[in-house]
Amino acid sequence: MIDMERRKALKTSCGIGLFGLLTAVGLIQPGIAFGKYDESAFDTKSMAETLNALGVVNFDDNLSLHLTVPEIAEDGAVVPVTVVSFLEHTERIYILVEKNPNVLAASFAFPDETESFITTRVKMRETSSVIALVKANGKFYRATKEVKVTIGGCGG
Repeated sequence: MIDMERRKALKTSCGIGLFGLLTAVGLIQPGIAFGKYDESAFDTKSMAETLNALGVVNFDDNLSLHLTVPEIAEDGAVVPVTVVSFLEHTERIYILVEKNPNVLAASFAFPDETESFITTRVKMRETSSVIALVKANGKFYRATKEVKVTIGGCGG
């Protein structure tokens, strides 16, 4: 058992050391390796603040965007969400939960020529609209569905 712990520790420290070395010689750039996220948007408390932080002026409803969520979530701590965008040049997919303490639940970036498909789980405080907001070709599109939550997953 002790041998396995030493191996794990050695493996982890070698991985960290290699990452540090590659970063030092410029082969890895930390901003690219870890991705950037919309820090100010994740701190917002209302839908209007969130849309403003994301730079959304207006958006269109679009049939080329598919949002799949359950009608009823037994446990708000693990609500499955799937978003598929058939829009050309999808840049970002955002998942917003209208009545959560923080409206922006998730943000995903897509390099050009990448399939725009995500599946994840989000926490929901109470029954609310879940909104998939997609940025494609510099414009915003949305799909919305309501999820009824029986047991809330976010603290108050």
